[in-house]
Amino acid sequence: MSPPILDMRNRPSWLHKFFGSTPGTPEFEVVRWLNKRVGSKDVDHFTQSPTLVDFTAEMDAADIAMAVMVARSTPTVRVSNDDVAATARESNGRLVGVASVDPIELGPKKSLEEVERAISKLDLRGLNIDAGFYAQAMRVDDPILLPLYEACQGLGVPVYLLSGPTTPDLRLNDPYAIDRVAQQFPNLPIVACHGCYPHVADIVSVAFRHENVFVSPDMYMFSPGGKLYIEAANGFMQDQYLFGTSYPFRPMRQSVDDLRAIGLTPEALEKVSYKNACRLLKLDEAAIASWSAPEPEWRVLSAAVP
Repeated sequence: MSPPILDMRNRPSWLHKFFGSTPGTPEFEVVRWLNKRVGSKDVDHFTQSPTLVDFTAEMDAADIAMAVMVARSTPTVRVSNDDVAATARESNGRLVGVASVDPIELGPKKSLEEVERAISKLDLRGLNIDAGFYAQAMRVDDPILLPLYEACQGLGVPVYLLSGPTTPDLRLNDPYAIDRVAQQFPNLPIVACHGCYPHVADIVSVAFRHENVFVSPDMYMFSPGGKLYIEAANGFMQDQYLFGTSYPFRPMRQSVDDLRAIGLTPEALEKVSYKNACRLLKLDEAAIASWSAPEPEWRVLSAAVP
């Protein structure tokens, strides 16, 4: 029996049109385009779960016990921390949220205040940084960001650093900037979202140097060159590797099936599926391990018929 999944990167479409909520918009077509590029078998799959009920049913069908909503705050995508927290509350424990701030928009003081509020008041579980997407694009080791890292280290929550091939300026998709942050903040858990793809060997080397660096390639683990992530996850990186479907940019069920078939050892698969994420987010590992999807309604009804 395969272990349940704690999906580290999953966003309901209704959070923002960036996630494909609105047919006929450029954002909708970008979601379809990216699904094609990462090998989705159904590029329109994200249209099937427009409500929370539909969404959690899709999670059930994919063996996803819990999903982490990593929202965004950039000039083109504003998802408020209050909206993320409200969705998490409405989900009855199936969704947890990660905060986002735009330090260019808010300024240093208000950014720190919002991080404190989001973690302490809204019960969000970390902070997302979209360094390359701000109005003043930057690497993740920019001095503007350092007080945010210090705050997260003090609060005991991880930071999520967006990296990958969709960074507007590819020079900012820099694993070595993550290395410099990890050196300066050795007690700060750092998640390299999208795994700095295609710089796979570089981020694997950074993770080798720093046990506080977690690699979450998400949809790119199934892209050309992604098998090096798996090789590392079967070895030294098995305690630092995370799995995310990156929904709506790849289907939940397909991504879970592909994870289970990609060649992880049973021990590594269990850690990658949920154990590492539970430790990172301070969640109840036993509760996730014992989770099982509810029986579909039609089965329950048919069983009741004599």
